Amino acid sequence: MILVLAFLSACENDIAVVNSVTSSGKEQSVESSKNVEFLYSDSARVRSKLKTPWVDHFMGKKPYYEMPKGMEVIFYDQFKKEQTKLTANYGIGYDADNKMNVMEAKGNVIVINEKGDRLNTEHLIWNSVTKKIYTEEFVKITTKDEVIWGKGLESNEDFTDYWIKQVKGSIAVKDAALTK
Repeated sequence: MILVLAFLSACENDIAVVNSVTSSGKEQSVESSKNVEFLYSDSARVRSKLKTPWVDHFMGKKPYYEMPKGMEVIFYDQFKKEQTKLTANYGIGYDADNKMNVMEAKGNVIVINEKGDRLNTEHLIWNSVTKKIYTEEFVKITTKDEVIWGKGLESNEDFTDYWIKQVKGSIAVKDAALTK
């Protein structure tokens, strides 16, 4: 009988400790997974695939997925041919109606499109609703003919049509473009 009482008293939680954890105001991870793949589809077609070695899912007023060990996102065309690849050291996706409508990539962000154009930056935001990627940070774009630097960028999610806000560097211009 004494053994049972000792066991029961050892399992008791201090209500002050429980309340401090649950009312801390910080989001609590409810799921953690490793080696995860998310597939995003639109009209029954796979549009992108996100792979990450680790993901934490946080619940609360604004649920989100955090990928603290990096991520890789591949964007596909309508025939599921790879168009663009994005890699980053860290990612976070904001959950809205069970969809990650807005995702941020941070730390050594690299985007390579199907032409081989390469974007390097430290922070990039992808909005899956508008199908745009953008940043206000320093960017470096390397193409087969030139290297362009700037601060701030807006692009389609395929990184084939982009606009650099504050351009620096040399840009190759064809003679025909000068005569117009």
